[in-house]
Amino acid sequence: MLLASALILLALGLLVIERAGYLDPLKNLAGRPLLGLQRSFSTAYYNVRDFLTAPRNLADLRNENARLQAQVSQLEAEVVTLREQAAEQEVLRALLGFAREQPASRYVTARVIGRDTSPFLRYLLLDQGSDAGVRRGMPVVSENGLVGRISEVSASAAKVQLIIDPQSAINARVQETRAEGVLIGQPTGELTLTYLAQDAVVKAGDLVVTSGLGGGFPANILAGRVVSVRKRDYELYQTATVLPRVDFGRLEIVLIIADFEPIDIGSLSPGQPAP
Repeated sequence: MLLASALILLALGLLVIERAGYLDPLKNLAGRPLLGLQRSFSTAYYNVRDFLTAPRNLADLRNENARLQAQVSQLEAEVVTLREQAAEQEVLRALLGFAREQPASRYVTARVIGRDTSPFLRYLLLDQGSDAGVRRGMPVVSENGLVGRISEVSASAAKVQLIIDPQSAINARVQETRAEGVLIGQPTGELTLTYLAQDAVVKAGDLVVTSGLGGGFPANILAGRVVSVRKRDYELYQTATVLPRVDFGRLEIVLIIADFEPIDIGSLSPGQPAP
């Protein structure tokens, strides 16, 4: 009887102490191992569940992965193709605009299939030749202006001597003042307008076009823009440095002026520079 009373009193005392919050630290200390054990069981449960519910056929997974990779590669190729087509359409649209400005001429469209491999870009190779009516001496242009002229022809290809080739000499004039000279290519990729009269008015920013003299090129094809002028009183002529309008290293499609017949007047005027 006495033991029962003591136990009842002990239980009541513990209840009072617990209600007062004095047992909370002890409860937290005892609960931490149980909480860690519960987390371990939970993690193990989810791992087992994921393993049991995941696809078991690894071959199917590999095949699906290969199929998706092939689809991605195909889509990437299509994107590249569409971008190339868009860029080509832009070039063709610009070339069409150039041709419309010169409706009297007949053109052959050609793609660039080769370039000079030397440090100095002097020629291009095109995919059109004599089978397409291309002949030696025909001028070549882009939407930005004069590129050069055909120097060699085969049945299916042609070689273009660029205007920046040091062997190239073109009769030209300053569009604004009509001052005439000879445009000569330079290894630097620029052009030099020589044989300008000392009293000719030439300044930076002036446009330079073909003059048509000499019979080598049609008149009024844009060649470049003057960037500087050298004039010395003791020299017979003044010279101008001209920056070409065409970026020769990025040409992809050009126009060949197919109805132009160059005229050889070299034997008639031996003292004049070659056109």
